[in-house]
Amino acid sequence: MTPEMVILALQNTQKLGYKNVEFQLGDIENMKEVSSNIADVVISNCVMNLLPDKEKAFNEVNRVLKFGGHFSISDIVFQGAIPQGVLEASEMYAGCVAGASEKGQYLGIIKKAGFKNIQIKKERIIELPDELLLKYINQQELDNYKKSGSGIYSVTIYADKLDEGTCCDTTENGCCGSETKIDNNTTEKSSCCGTTASTNGTACC
Repeated sequence: MTPEMVILALQNTQKLGYKNVEFQLGDIENMKEVSSNIADVVISNCVMNLLPDKEKAFNEVNRVLKFGGHFSISDIVFQGAIPQGVLEASEMYAGCVAGASEKGQYLGIIKKAGFKNIQIKKERIIELPDELLLKYINQQELDNYKKSGSGIYSVTIYADKLDEGTCCDTTENGCCGSETKIDNNTTEKSSCCGTTASTNGTACC
């Protein structure tokens, strides 16, 4: 955020008559203005992927959350191999694509920060038009990328801050939940906390 954004937010709260809202200008990688174990929920939309030190940012989110609190974060990740020209393009950075992490690495950062019951609640592929990609890569690179099965995804991730030992750290599949195939279209995912749900989401502890 910028000082101007905070000023506008304060003006809007005054117009709407809100009394229980406070805005603090700070750095998500060092939220020194925010006490530890104070927040019930942390939300973020397309911010973490723009940060140079995502580990530090998620450690700060963990610090400010109360035990029993959670975060819900929407962000951009990728699977497979994205052409380097795309990942380094400033226009793609402004569009929240450049700076994105590989999905498994991103979930690993969250787990390393100490979060439990990590779940991908929503996931959709982002289709970038060829004419945009060709501004940063050549035709051969584009053809290889489209054949590779790689992709850029918008995800919404949920995770809990729980007391040590409340939820397991690892399971047999190396992530969180085990997966049981029910039929060709349905799988049942069991989280490491013992809950189950039929879902297209991914659970990771």
